[in-house]
Amino acid sequence: MNGIGYRTIKTAIGAGMAIWIASFLNLEFATFAAIIVIMCIEKTQKKTLITIKNKFFASLLSLILGALLFEVLGYYPIVFSLFILLFVPILVRAHIQGGFVTSMVVLLHVYTVKDANLSMFLNELYIIFIGMGIALLVNSFMPNFKRDIEIFKREIEQKFEIILFEFSAHLRDSMRNWDGKEILEVEDLINQSKSIAIQDVENHLLRKQNKDYYYLEMREDQLELLKQMMKIVAIFSSTSLDVKQKEMIAEFLENLSRNVHSGDTTDISLNELEELYTLIRKMELPKTREEFEVRANLLYLIIEMKNYLNIKKNLFAKRSR
Repeated sequence: MNGIGYRTIKTAIGAGMAIWIASFLNLEFATFAAIIVIMCIEKTQKKTLITIKNKFFASLLSLILGALLFEVLGYYPIVFSLFILLFVPILVRAHIQGGFVTSMVVLLHVYTVKDANLSMFLNELYIIFIGMGIALLVNSFMPNFKRDIEIFKREIEQKFEIILFEFSAHLRDSMRNWDGKEILEVEDLINQSKSIAIQDVENHLLRKQNKDYYYLEMREDQLELLKQMMKIVAIFSSTSLDVKQKEMIAEFLENLSRNVHSGDTTDISLNELEELYTLIRKMELPKTREEFEVRANLLYLIIEMKNYLNIKKNLFAKRSR
């Protein structure tokens, strides 16, 4: 159904349950339990817990301090205004200002009844416990983002394959036409998938680390190097000079494009790259300035490829700790 998401469904169910339970217990202001549910259900479990904590302590504080102030100074509008002026700085200092609205509703209940007795105090606590408890319960059911993240990862890897292949093709044919749109597309994919991965982390309260998030950060770092490599490859568009080393590196890049995946094969690629670098270093020295500049840029490209591979190697080293 258009406009109805998972969170909306949970809110609707939770609000109805809260009113039903509070009404069943014959609590006064039973509908307030539904408002608490609505205000406490957040996008992730972690945010929901933080919201509940802020609203609970703010409400409890307003209930105690407000009752004392009303009983001493009387139940007058000016006293309510005075309480707000005194109460807000306390919330800010305690870093629980997110509970301001809920705490004001609790205080208004006391003001409406005009009797801060034990029965009133317990009534408000029961409503708060019901609303927050149900919010916590219904928000424990969260969608599984694993499938979405895996789809994003495959799309990112496909874009990396295209980028590396285009680098290889451009070294072989400097006149090849490529607009580099995959660079922008994969950047957008990484940003979207990181946002989902963060939600996934915050929905698993006992899990502080997320391998998928580390993976996406790794791809983001690699993308920055691909952008640098793209600038180097673009330099060869201004020269028609063909050297053996270009084909050697082009072949390596083409092989690398076929092996973009989540597994750890970086040691193999790094060894091949080291052998390639050693072989090129042993080749005959350049005879012209133009050849020197071309080969110098090719060596620079090898260094960036090594950095690119080491980023992924470091990811697997981090996972093994």
